[in-house]
Amino acid sequence: MTGGGAGALPVAAGGGGVITFTVVVSCLTAASGGLLLGYDISVTGGLMQMESFLQAFFPEILRNTKNTQQDAYCIFRNQKLTLFVSSLYLAGILSFFVSGHLTRTVGRRNSMLIGGFLFLAGVVLNFTAVNISMLVIGRILLGFAVGFTSLLCVLSLRSVRLQSAPVYLAEIAPARWRGAFTTCFHFFFISGMFMADMVNYGTNNIPRWGWRLSLGVGIVPAAVIIAGAALIPDTPNSLALRGRLDEARASLRRLRGGAAAATDDDIDAELEGIAAAVERDRRHASGALRRLFFRREYRPHLAIAVAAPVFFDLTGVIVVSIFTPLLFYTVGFTNQKAILGSILTDVVSLASIAVAGLAVDRVGRRRLLMLGGAVLVLSLAAMAWIFGAQLGTHGGNKDMPRGYATAVVALVCVYTAAFGASWGPLKWVVTSEIFPLEVRPAALGLGGAISGVLVFVQSESFLEMLCSFKYGAFLFYAGCVVVMVACVAVFLPETRGVPIESMGAVWEKHWYWKRYVVTPSSAPVPEPAKQADRPV
Repeated sequence: MTGGGAGALPVAAGGGGVITFTVVVSCLTAASGGLLLGYDISVTGGLMQMESFLQAFFPEILRNTKNTQQDAYCIFRNQKLTLFVSSLYLAGILSFFVSGHLTRTVGRRNSMLIGGFLFLAGVVLNFTAVNISMLVIGRILLGFAVGFTSLLCVLSLRSVRLQSAPVYLAEIAPARWRGAFTTCFHFFFISGMFMADMVNYGTNNIPRWGWRLSLGVGIVPAAVIIAGAALIPDTPNSLALRGRLDEARASLRRLRGGAAAATDDDIDAELEGIAAAVERDRRHASGALRRLFFRREYRPHLAIAVAAPVFFDLTGVIVVSIFTPLLFYTVGFTNQKAILGSILTDVVSLASIAVAGLAVDRVGRRRLLMLGGAVLVLSLAAMAWIFGAQLGTHGGNKDMPRGYATAVVALVCVYTAAFGASWGPLKWVVTSEIFPLEVRPAALGLGGAISGVLVFVQSESFLEMLCSFKYGAFLFYAGCVVVMVACVAVFLPETRGVPIESMGAVWEKHWYWKRYVVTPSSAPVPEPAKQADRPV
C-alpha cells in the first residue's frame, strides 16, 4: 500500500518476500471483507424493483410500476424506501468513530470477527423481516459491520486508522508483494457486487419469498469472514501496537514460513522495523489534524484532502452503483433484464480494474483523470439527452423505444469503464502518495469522513432528485465532472514516478501551490517522461 497512512504501520522493507500458505489464506480472508460491502451495495438496487419485495413492503410503488400514466422519473420516490437504502451508510459513518479505536484495542483479526458477526446478525434480521422497521434495523447492523471491514477511514480527535481488512492485508503481506495483495480488497468488492446481482437475477421471478433469498445469501460472505478470522493469526503490527512483542514475533514467524524461509535475524530485523513504525505512528498521529488546518505550508494538502472525496463522489458513481437496475427499469426493461444489465456493468468494472493497473504508470495520474473525466461527461450528457428526448420533462409513459433503451445500457457501461479505469482507483492512489507523513493521518481521515457523509446524502436524496430534476440529474453530475477536470488540470500536480520522500518538491514546483510550501526539498523530482513504461 504505497504511501499508506501512518496508521497502516508498514512492514519493514526488508521483510520476507516468501508467499506462504498462511499469508495467502490470511490475505484472502481479509480481502473477502470487500464482499460484505459490495454485496450490501448491489443487492439493494435489485431489491428495489423486485416484485416480491415491493409487494411485501412497498405496495404503493408496485402500483406505480403498473400505472402507465405514472411519471417514469418518480416511480420509486418513497421516503421509507430511501431510508431502507441510506440507513446502512449512516450506520457505517457512526461505526467508523468506534471501530478505529476498537481495532487498535482488540486487534485487526478480532475486528474482522466482530464485523462478520454483526453482518450475520443483520442478514438474519433482514431475512426474517416482517415489517420495514426490521429491515431498517437489519440494515443498521449491516452498516456497523461495514464500518469494521471496509476501506474507508475513521477520523478521531487524535489520529486516523484504516479499517481492519485493508490494514490486515498491508501488514501481513511480504513487502515486495504488498501492492498485489492489497488490491484484492477492491477485487473482492466488485466481486461482491457481481455476486449480489447474480443472486437477484436468480431470485427475481420467485413469488413471495424471492427477496428473502436475496438477503439471506449474504450469510455466505459473513460465514467466510467469521470462519477465516477464527483461524488466521493477528498481525505482528497489531500485536506490537498493544505491547505483545513475543506474540508478534511468533505471528511473524508463522507468516514468513518458519526457519525454512526466514532466519531468526530476519524475523528480529523485521520486528524492529514494525516497532519503529508503531512508534512513528504514535508520534505523527498526535496533532496531525491541527497541523493540517492551521499551518500555511499544509494548505495544498488540506485542499486535496477535501477535494478528492468530493470529486470522487460527485462523479455520480455512488448513485449509478446503487440504482443501476432502477435506471434500466425506468427506460422500459423488465425486472429481469434490468438486473441482467447490472450484471453486465459489474463485468465491465472488473475488466476496468486491469486497465487501470496497466495505465496508471504509463499515462500518469493527471492525464488519466482528465481522459476519464471527459468520457464521464460525454456519457452523462448523452444519457441526459436520451432521457430528455424520450421521456421528456414530465416522464410520460415509461416505455422507451428499444434502441434508445439499449443505448442507455451501453452508455452506463461506458461510464462504468471510464470511472473504473480512472477516477475510481486513482482516488486511492493519489491520496495514498501525496500527503506527507506528518499530516497523512488527518488528511486521510478527513477525506474518509467527507466521503461517508456524501454517500449517505446521495443515497438518501437521489430518487427525490431524479423525480424533481428529471433528466437534469444527469446534467448536474456532468457539470460537476467538468469542474473536477478543470481543477485537476490546474491544481493537481503530477506524482507519477516521484518517490514519497521527494513529494515535497512536487508542491514547490507547482505554479500555484509553491507560494504556500516554503520547506526546501531534500531530493530532486524525477522526470516523469523517463520512467519505465510498465504497469504497477
